[in-house]
Amino acid sequence: MRALVTGGAGFIGSNLVDGLLEGGAEVLALDDLSTGRRGNLDRALARGAALVEADIRDAAAVDEAFDEFAPDRVFHLAAQADVRRAVADPAFDATVNVLGTITVLEAARRHSAPLVFASTGGAIYGEGEGRPLPFDERQPSLPETAYGASKLGGEVYLGLYRRLHGLPGVALRFANVYGPRQDPHGEAGVVAIFCGLLREGAALRVFGDGEQTRDYVYVADVVAAIIAAERRLDAAGTAIEGPYNIGTGIETSVLGLARMLAAATGAEAEVEHHPARKGEVQRVSIDPAAARRDLGWAPATGLDAGLAATAAALDARS
Repeated sequence: MRALVTGGAGFIGSNLVDGLLEGGAEVLALDDLSTGRRGNLDRALARGAALVEADIRDAAAVDEAFDEFAPDRVFHLAAQADVRRAVADPAFDATVNVLGTITVLEAARRHSAPLVFASTGGAIYGEGEGRPLPFDERQPSLPETAYGASKLGGEVYLGLYRRLHGLPGVALRFANVYGPRQDPHGEAGVVAIFCGLLREGAALRVFGDGEQTRDYVYVADVVAAIIAAERRLDAAGTAIEGPYNIGTGIETSVLGLARMLAAATGAEAEVEHHPARKGEVQRVSIDPAAARRDLGWAPATGLDAGLAATAAALDARS
């Protein structure tokens, strides 16, 4: 298999590149390195993977990478994933997550390369307070942020290319992904941010009352789900369409997460409360039953074990 991974130098993307190499694939990572890190791919590059530095909004650069590598599978993970930036600049968010996705879909169509699309289960469904949780894929999509709306738009275009051009493709709706290589600095998931603050002996910044809940899924389990979905796709057609939730179905509060991380790291967790952020939902979790049924996938890593592995990986990087 010749696999092209957009966002391949990012947190999830680089872990996927490693997983594909383990399975014997030839891999090209395409990343503009705006949030991804070349260092995430050091081991993969040493094992024969390649990296092309390009922006998915640049159709000429994307087409050149596709034409030179000639992938037979595409894993589209590149995205604008900063919810706060999406609130502040929805046009930029849509340019990357909708127009950039169309650019990748066009290139995949030309090469008849089935595509796995990384979507979001944490933002597409919207507010879970007062609604039955965990959300399954039949629940209405009611995003509260431009990020959720733009990822939903990517799913719509994926479906359009499947119907209009016969391009096999499936969307996976990720819960809150955490694990090794998640950056504790800048815009990152709360697990990495809290780990970084605990290591520095700083207070954990909690927005709102801290009782808001999320569904946390370990990155190795997400990689396994992506590979399981790809195996159901082929160039002649697809028996699966999705979308599929990739999560645990378990709610964990922010304060609960802080306590678990403190236990995993042996650090004191001092909490500092700040005003709630605009567009942040109070409750969410997503049901992975359909992925278990159709993809043969289920999360294998409990939150305690995953947090311990994440903290250990951050310590090893320091």
